[in-house]
Amino acid sequence: MNPIFQYIIVETVRRQLKKKNKKPSSKQFEREIQNTKVEYAHILRDSFLILLGVLSTSFGLKGFLLPNSFLDGGVTGLSLITTELTGISLSVLIVLINIPFMILAFSTISRQFAIKSIIAIILLAITIYLIPFTSITDDKLLIAVFGGFFLGLGIGLAVRGGSVIDGTEVLAVFISRKTSLTIGDVILIFNIIIFAIAAYVFSIEIALYAILTYLAASKTVDFVITGVEEYIGVTIISDKSEEIRLAIIEKMGRGCTLYSGKKGFAKRGEPLKQTDIVYTLITRLELSKLQTEIDKIDKDAFIAMHSIKDAKGGMIKKRPLK
Repeated sequence: MNPIFQYIIVETVRRQLKKKNKKPSSKQFEREIQNTKVEYAHILRDSFLILLGVLSTSFGLKGFLLPNSFLDGGVTGLSLITTELTGISLSVLIVLINIPFMILAFSTISRQFAIKSIIAIILLAITIYLIPFTSITDDKLLIAVFGGFFLGLGIGLAVRGGSVIDGTEVLAVFISRKTSLTIGDVILIFNIIIFAIAAYVFSIEIALYAILTYLAASKTVDFVITGVEEYIGVTIISDKSEEIRLAIIEKMGRGCTLYSGKKGFAKRGEPLKQTDIVYTLITRLELSKLQTEIDKIDKDAFIAMHSIKDAKGGMIKKRPLK
């Protein structure tokens, strides 16, 4: 690591411990430094992904959709419709319409997630207002497909960075916890309403192109986040399984299950090492936080993730992420 960054991290940890009136041992101090390094590394990575997501979304909007009066789904689509009807700047509307969803995110997801999302949305508004992207094409099919592609790329990168730039998903998570509807059901209903408004206010043709844009965007989002759906089942194999279990429970507020297993990598005749396998279920918005906590404990931990369409019971819908 760069000596300057190393010095900053050491001084930061020292000041934090001084404020807490803690006098840790040298081993504990080194552990705090290592944890801070991991957190800073993840913050830099997440910030880079969010910035790329903001730029991609801005390019999709100003390079394709806005110059040709095209629409999308979600809060972005609602903002575009309002812009067309009222003439109010899209930058202003994106922030205003997302405010209720971001307030909801504080209780539904987490404070950290909400703050990152607010910053991402404000950056998106500033980028749309300041950067003069040139209109790429006037071909309607290309506008719908590639406008949706760049929107989906931006949304996917933002999710990978631990935030959202469209509050629809936050609303969907909230409603799914209060009703029997799944996250996918809520998003679908919300977008059907948006497309129906577009068909009534503008034309059926514009609504159909909006649906095509939305489909291109949603498929790109799925691709960017490697097929992750609403929930992710995570299997973790590590020699520090107990520390990881406690981190999931205490720092994330999530439940987990331990399986007794054996490590299979051994030659013929050699005994297999016993190990505890940790399994937990999280939403895709919490994935970045989970990876950070695991990296703090064991960077070499084996992590396997698989998509889960929906989940019922347990702690996943009962408690917000800490």
